[in-house]
Amino acid sequence: MDASPHHFRAAVERHQARVFSIAFRILGDSGAAEEVAQDVFLELHRSWARLESEEHVTAWLRRVACHRATDALRRRAARADSVAEEYQDGMALRPAVRDFIPLMNRVEQLLLTLPPAQRSVMLLRYQEDLEPEDIAIELGMPLATVRSHLQRAIKLLREKAQRTLREYSRG
Repeated sequence: MDASPHHFRAAVERHQARVFSIAFRILGDSGAAEEVAQDVFLELHRSWARLESEEHVTAWLRRVACHRATDALRRRAARADSVAEEYQDGMALRPAVRDFIPLMNRVEQLLLTLPPAQRSVMLLRYQEDLEPEDIAIELGMPLATVRSHLQRAIKLLREKAQRTLREYSRG
């Protein structure tokens, strides 16, 4: 890749929405997603000389954004003060996410209730339109694990959607 600042800046502009979207849909928090996106682009700058093509940059950004967002989610979950904000019954959303709901549809809300690995796999499959084989490469997972995460996530989302619809029709 061309090492000029212009080319790097163009790459950031071209991919910043994608990186933020991946981080936000994993974290469910726009502030944390912005921090992750900044970290990802700082790492891109450090790794720029090793990337060989635009396709390589795109794949690299997807992979690093997923990993960094998942790491941030784990760090947040490990902090004692975040326990009170975590899901009560697997369906409740943290306050920061509830405030953002007018801009999110219900499927996105339900996606935030999935375990991080399932959330990452679903995001790459249905937002980034990657095939399971490509997701396995991106995330460094066995293909069977990717397929298992997809099946479990779809089943879990279906169950949560049905439960939500029942609650909605009663309320």
